Amino acid sequence: MVTFLAGGTGTPKLLAGAAEVFDPAETTVVANTGDDVELGGHLVCPDVDTVLFSEGGVLDTGRWWGIADDTTETDDELHRLADAAGLESGPRYLDDSAQTSGRDIARWRRFSGVAEFMEIGDRDRAVHITRTSLLDEGHSLTDVTRTLADAFALDCSLLPMSDDPVATLVHTDEGTMHFQEYWVHRRADPVVQDVEFRGADDARITDAVTDALSEPIVVGPSNPITSIGPMLALDGFTDALESTPVVAVSPFVEDTVFSGPAADLMAGVGYDPSTAGVADAYPFADAFVLDDDDGTDLGRPVVRTDTRIDGPDDAERVARAVETALSEVS
Repeated sequence: MVTFLAGGTGTPKLLAGAAEVFDPAETTVVANTGDDVELGGHLVCPDVDTVLFSEGGVLDTGRWWGIADDTTETDDELHRLADAAGLESGPRYLDDSAQTSGRDIARWRRFSGVAEFMEIGDRDRAVHITRTSLLDEGHSLTDVTRTLADAFALDCSLLPMSDDPVATLVHTDEGTMHFQEYWVHRRADPVVQDVEFRGADDARITDAVTDALSEPIVVGPSNPITSIGPMLALDGFTDALESTPVVAVSPFVEDTVFSGPAADLMAGVGYDPSTAGVADAYPFADAFVLDDDDGTDLGRPVVRTDTRIDGPDDAERVARAVETALSEVS
């Protein structure tokens, strides 16, 4: 049995080849939900859905977002209506009272659907409608995720990090904004000053996640701050990691990040944007998988390989390095 912690695109890319190394039937993926937003009344879970669509064989791997070859007629019409009516595009937060009232999924992440700032494909939207409707019927996010995983015929077990809402908010030189506004709408342009996981103090990990964290853990090459950070902010999560073997794959080669805003976010919260900084962020990690060209001395067991993942063969190579690292610390 093995459990992967997943967020962003790094860990899903690794999972694309991990099935050749780790039996999917004995693999659990715990996905970050700090990036979730309620857009036009529908709960969008980007990191859960990246795993859902990738493992279900329908992910748009050109963007690592949404469903391949999806149509966008609803999204196109939303923008046409806004333009025709003279409505302002971009993120349209609902007012403060709406951020903490209404359905339980609200937690400082609610946006109007007018001229939606995240392009949602038509088949993709059907997933969000189904998810939100099942939540409205009284099902937990864990149960709903399992239902959707069955619909996409996943071989592994997929769990949200919590059934409770957590919002990743980025404090910048231009004000505080949800991570999706910072990354999707602003393209990581504002200067990061801090990152907050609003709601994490009240959120709880589920029994299913607790069980999953008792197995050996793989922290994939995801963003340490906004992909893994929301999980670590949950009470008991880090304690669980300290009690089981943990191998982490660095998303950096020394001080060069493979992709995404990890470097800016790490610097913004006080970590060195490098492999050394990742190690500082993961004191619970027993071993690391680093790139062949990464000479960082971490004072912990290290297995080196080519960690660039451009396809399943690359992912299998990195997964085998993870397997070797786990064998050294288990």
